[in-house]
Amino acid sequence: MGIEEHYERGLALKQDGRYDEALVEFKAILILDNEHAEAHRQLGLIYGFTGLFDEAIEELSTAIRLDAVNIGARNDLALTYCMLGMSEEAKAEFELVLSLDPDNAVAKKNMIYF
Repeated sequence: MGIEEHYERGLALKQDGRYDEALVEFKAILILDNEHAEAHRQLGLIYGFTGLFDEAIEELSTAIRLDAVNIGARNDLALTYCMLGMSEEAKAEFELVLSLDPDNAVAKKNMIYF
């Protein structure tokens, strides 16, 4: 199975709340291409959904390191920081999003809290 098939299956499983199975799909992508930013992002989201916040931050940060203009990963990281009460980190990430995409609705909505 190729990367695209693993990715589509992973998204569908994640959408259904089948996180363990989705993790397998996204990890399979990373075996094929460890620098697949979206696979790291999806792993980060799943880790966040399941309460593994350190792992979530690590994976989302990796996604951003691999793709610095990945707005979705930057918003996801900022929202994770918000959940953990890491306000300075969240604000900095939202500011970066707005510097890349001044009309970004997620970042604009969340910046009012700072």
